[in-house]
Amino acid sequence: MNEACRQAREWQGLRVGESPLFMSVNLSVRQLRYSNLVEEVAGVLRETGLDPHALVLEITESVAMEDVPSTVGMMRELKSLGVRLAIDDFGTGYTSLAYLKRFPVDYLKIDRSFTGEIGEGAGDRATLRAIIDIAHALSLEVLAEGIEDAGQLARLQELGCDLAQGYHFSEPLTPEAASELLANDPDR
Repeated sequence: MNEACRQAREWQGLRVGESPLFMSVNLSVRQLRYSNLVEEVAGVLRETGLDPHALVLEITESVAMEDVPSTVGMMRELKSLGVRLAIDDFGTGYTSLAYLKRFPVDYLKIDRSFTGEIGEGAGDRATLRAIIDIAHALSLEVLAEGIEDAGQLARLQELGCDLAQGYHFSEPLTPEAASELLANDPDR
């Protein structure tokens, strides 16, 4: 997390005056259950100087559902720092709508298993539309994973998806290559 926040701060320096950049970091079940997690995150933010709003902590749907009361409590403490939270791999676990509305999250990340075959059938589009509509009704932004081509992106935009990630935008990059990309193409 320390390196991710340090790198995000460096990349923000390359994008002064451009659209905001945020860094997402996955939390493991072990990290989420760590009693000093909030203090550790606060320390990393202080040390790196990263604006807390620029950090998104991602918790997979299955991990979030393991101990809901404890997860909700930890999420609330993390939110008090100003960081944003995301439920990752949504649709692969067993989150009920009752639980989803209890989680103090900002983003719902739709698993690639839903986006990979968008356009293959009416059922796929209906499922994605329902997920996006529910997320928006709960005031969540929706990020779709696994976007491989412009057609997928266009269909997701038609459905109202807010954000997307995948090979359509870029293959995974080294920090140096990402720095070069951000410096030369600030709209990325």
